[in-house]
Amino acid sequence: MIFDGVELKSYIGKALLDLQFKEFSPVQREVMQVVKNNKNILVKSKTGSGKTHAFLIPIFQELDEDDHSVFATIISPTKELAMQTYKMAQHIASFSDKRIDIKLFSGGTDRLKEIEKLKSTMPQIVIGTPGKIKDLAIVENALKIYTSKYFIVDEMDMALDGGYEEDLDDISKILANSKMMFFSATMEDRILHFVKKYLSNPFMIDIKDTNDLQIKHIWIPLKHKDRQEMLLSLLTTIQPYFAIIFANTKERVMELSNLLASQGYFVAQMHGDLTPRERKRVLNDCKALKHQYLVATDLAARGLDIEGVTHIINFELPYNYEFYLHRSGRTGRMHRDGIVYSFYEEIDDDYLDNLSKKKIKPVYFELKNGELLPYKGRGTRQARKKPKTDFQKEASKYVPKPTKVSPGYKKKRQAQIDELAERLKRNAKKKRR
Repeated sequence: MIFDGVELKSYIGKALLDLQFKEFSPVQREVMQVVKNNKNILVKSKTGSGKTHAFLIPIFQELDEDDHSVFATIISPTKELAMQTYKMAQHIASFSDKRIDIKLFSGGTDRLKEIEKLKSTMPQIVIGTPGKIKDLAIVENALKIYTSKYFIVDEMDMALDGGYEEDLDDISKILANSKMMFFSATMEDRILHFVKKYLSNPFMIDIKDTNDLQIKHIWIPLKHKDRQEMLLSLLTTIQPYFAIIFANTKERVMELSNLLASQGYFVAQMHGDLTPRERKRVLNDCKALKHQYLVATDLAARGLDIEGVTHIINFELPYNYEFYLHRSGRTGRMHRDGIVYSFYEEIDDDYLDNLSKKKIKPVYFELKNGELLPYKGRGTRQARKKPKTDFQKEASKYVPKPTKVSPGYKKKRQAQIDELAERLKRNAKKKRR
């Protein structure tokens, strides 16, 4: 079957049509093109760009359905992500006339039963979490992944954040001769360092964010007001189908979740202290729309695929610029519009300027009397600044910037500069007399 100019196995094409795919996404097209040349690939692409099918389609395209050895090993950093990948793979396989054996290996399953079953048969496609795959393949030597022609690591940055570097090291050594594809939403030095150990000359694919037309970024100044009060005020002005509120720590997530619940909102929370069973329950409840809001940390929410997310609220800006992009990518998916609200302070000016360099074009609003109104403060901040006098320029040399940044430090430093400039001005007048 020819799909979007590419010849595919009939059952793969039928699966894509069943999903109502009309064309390949940029990451899918680029990965499939590079894979033809038998190259290892390092892919930077945000969640929601279609990257799961970017590696599943080539795997099924090259799979020998009659060969019942392990053909592909796919690593996901969490049980939930592994389950999502498993369901997508099962969907494609369901259109095949021949049975394709796909197995999911993650925490919370009957380990002894899995080991016993592996003695008689091997799955063709293995999907699982790092610790589980290492246990079955290396510790127990029951899962024969060394025959894999493909080795995929999805959400590489999240896997390293989760402390799985040693597990990935051990698995990668076994699969060193496989065709490797590492996917990540960010591309930090620690990821490149890990990849270089196993990929001597990987082909780098960097998919740029094309969601600008689908996602509206609204930045709201706090103006020294209480964040929680601002959040409650914002929630009275919006009507989301489903919204995710991001905070930077699990303590803040629990605090906000309790606050919103006390105000009558249907809210769930997602953070690192939840057990796999609790995480699954929360995810299922969100998909069933038992909640309208999910308060989450970055790590806990990475890769969770919840349809219909219309609003993202950054209660706190993430420490890493890339994570702002990742948070934003939770909405505006599948050609639907989305809105990202972010609270900021004066101290965040440089942070926001850097985001602007990433081609994010925000609009500024402020909360006044329970309404969101256009705000020109930050947009015209530089234009409204008075030019520095010679005395201020001289004074600024004697007022160093603080080594530790604290709220309001810019105003305090400017006040010191102004005071010293006035003294220099008075001294200069005395000398002229």
